[in-house]
Amino acid sequence: MDSSTSGVVNGGVSYWYADDGLPGVREPLAGDASADVVIVGGGYTGLWAAYYLKKADPSLRVTVLEQRFCGYGASGRNGGWLYNGIAGRDRYAALHGREAAVRLQRAMNETVDEVIRAAGAEGIDADLHKGGVLEVACTPAQAARLRAFHEAEAAFGEDDRELYGARETAERIRVAGAVGSSWTPHGARLHPVKLVKGLAAAVERLGVTLHESTPVTEIRPRAAVTPYGTVRAPYVLRCTEGFTAALKGQRRTWLPMNSSMIATEPLTDAQWEAVGWAGRETLGDMAHAYMYAQRTADGRIALGGRGVPYRFGSRTDNDGTTQAATVEALREILVRFFPALAGLRIDHAWSGVLGVPRDWCATVTLDHATGLGWAGGYVGSGVATANLAGRTLGDLVRRDAGRGGETELTGLPWVNHRVRRWEPEPLRWLGVQGMYAVYREADRRERVTHSVRSSRLARVADRVAGRG
Repeated sequence: MDSSTSGVVNGGVSYWYADDGLPGVREPLAGDASADVVIVGGGYTGLWAAYYLKKADPSLRVTVLEQRFCGYGASGRNGGWLYNGIAGRDRYAALHGREAAVRLQRAMNETVDEVIRAAGAEGIDADLHKGGVLEVACTPAQAARLRAFHEAEAAFGEDDRELYGARETAERIRVAGAVGSSWTPHGARLHPVKLVKGLAAAVERLGVTLHESTPVTEIRPRAAVTPYGTVRAPYVLRCTEGFTAALKGQRRTWLPMNSSMIATEPLTDAQWEAVGWAGRETLGDMAHAYMYAQRTADGRIALGGRGVPYRFGSRTDNDGTTQAATVEALREILVRFFPALAGLRIDHAWSGVLGVPRDWCATVTLDHATGLGWAGGYVGSGVATANLAGRTLGDLVRRDAGRGGETELTGLPWVNHRVRRWEPEPLRWLGVQGMYAVYREADRRERVTHSVRSSRLARVADRVAGRG
């Protein structure tokens, strides 16, 4: 391992918790209980659902059950990208028509501002900075994909998106070898843990009951079962995203995809001058095995990508501990993007899981017959999508209970979308491992050959994955 990655704080949930501190302890469930709505999972989706339900109807008794502490999962480990991407939009266009997908995209654009508004209204200082999202291309094949991506986004109504050449890209962020980029204003950087802590405190102020250290082992119609008792309610909402596979009967519902991150030491003023990044955009690329990064409020670079993409049997990680080879691979991406930072120390590394449905489509569902609802499958685009999902779940519950009617959100095309389950083991392990090995090889070939065409390997992987 390079000396710049020695002494890395590995795990501890995430750098964000190392920076802001672990939360205080909330009481576990003390026995059988009842509520009007019980929410399983204390991450962004569950907390936003609770927030909007109580805002709309303060009389509702809402209980949230969380297996560890609020924000233990992806909500406290993500890259801090609050942006307008949503998994499955193209498929929804094919299923429901382009106009329906445009409405979904517009809702996502507005969601970025809604999170910023709500955080401000609740006094949550989450280091928010709306600098947009810059996605760069560094090879001819990536440049071709970038142009196609930019045109597709414009076709879905993003007329404020901008396409840049090499010079204009460098004026924003000096990524080595970048030949072009696409920028959207619908994105912001944030500190994930500050947001989730503030949101949990906000829902408690509204009267929501939060029980932590309370794992739900089974969800039944109108009941959530825990080792400490059962909470019964007309509505039970599953908001467990990448941890869904641990629930009884849900092993093959969503695949828990692993994503890993590093955080550097703080950069000096001279190093930031070399890099640029004055606009504090979130940064991504057009590789098949893509990266994502942000300039943190305390002057670090936090950068992520796929490490070990999936663990056999849908297992999840141990408090974010990350393999040394993954840390080194992420450091190599950092140095490839910013050669002037070759000696920069890596201070922290961590991992987490995100939920991937078999058709790679995020969904929100409420079943009238059973009272069961769920949202998730964000495929890594969950920071903003969770807010839209939480609002939509709230509207669906209120409509079903006769406390509200149809809304713009309940008519969006991702509502009540159903998808088949993942293959049993060892097929899904072999498939995911093989898929990402092929994506990495496709990226390597594109860098070496400088071909303007995307590698055929990536197209094969897309078909195997169900993405194309």
